[in-house]
Amino acid sequence: MNSMTGFGRGEARQGDRLWQVECASVNRKQLEVVVNLPRDLSTLEGEVRNRVATACSRGRVQVSIKRQDGEVASDLPQIREAAVEHYLARLFSLAGRLGISAEISMSELLRLPGVLGVEAEEANPEEAWPAIREALDAALNQWQRMRAAEGAHLREEIEGRLATIESLLDRIAEKAPQVPELQRAALRQRLEQAGLPLPLDDERLVKEIALFADRTDVSEELARAASHLKQFRAYLASGEPIGRSLDFLLQEFFREFNTMGSKCNHAGIAHDVVSAKTELEKIREQVQNLE
Repeated sequence: MNSMTGFGRGEARQGDRLWQVECASVNRKQLEVVVNLPRDLSTLEGEVRNRVATACSRGRVQVSIKRQDGEVASDLPQIREAAVEHYLARLFSLAGRLGISAEISMSELLRLPGVLGVEAEEANPEEAWPAIREALDAALNQWQRMRAAEGAHLREEIEGRLATIESLLDRIAEKAPQVPELQRAALRQRLEQAGLPLPLDDERLVKEIALFADRTDVSEELARAASHLKQFRAYLASGEPIGRSLDFLLQEFFREFNTMGSKCNHAGIAHDVVSAKTELEKIREQVQNLE
């Protein structure tokens, strides 16, 4: 059981060159892999995507691959001294001919075209791939460990809320049989207040109470909710990607509690239904983070 959010970093050396890979992921309904590679290694994008796809089934995963030659990262801007010397020589020559000052600051020089650039020796994709793959695997392993740790935390929280929902179902099941009797007492009281008292065995009263009991019977909803609870726990223990399955199961769970709330004309049951739906909503928020 993994979270969709995580981060991992890996490195691998190839001669004097150091390859650095970072993987970061956030929530998405489908799998989306974004790869940032040096331009000369763009042909390796498919290999990187395939390797990430074997490690997860959904989420937005961003993979950044950088190289560092010696002590300086090769993708950092470098000052091209030859361009600076060329600009200065032409400026001083022009200033001398025009008889004007040739003052120019370093900040102005750096803004001139061609002064700043990335001076990197191009890498051969086939030769670079073994080292990149090593760094990528190290980043993915760290990323997976973080996702698993977050997933374990989410599972613990979800199981605690499921226990609360189970206790609320028990309370609803205990109160549900009282609903017809409460309705009988309320109906008799209204009839007496209206000056129309009826004996308890009056056929009209018995029929009305029977119809009410049938309309307010939530035994089927309770049974289905208990089944959903069992299935939810089975998914949590499966070790497979379960985010989509739990999201669907939560919809069914909500449906059962909505039906219970609409059927039972009972303040206590209504309160328990609201509490259960609150717990389900909190579980839904956590499920959005699960792979």
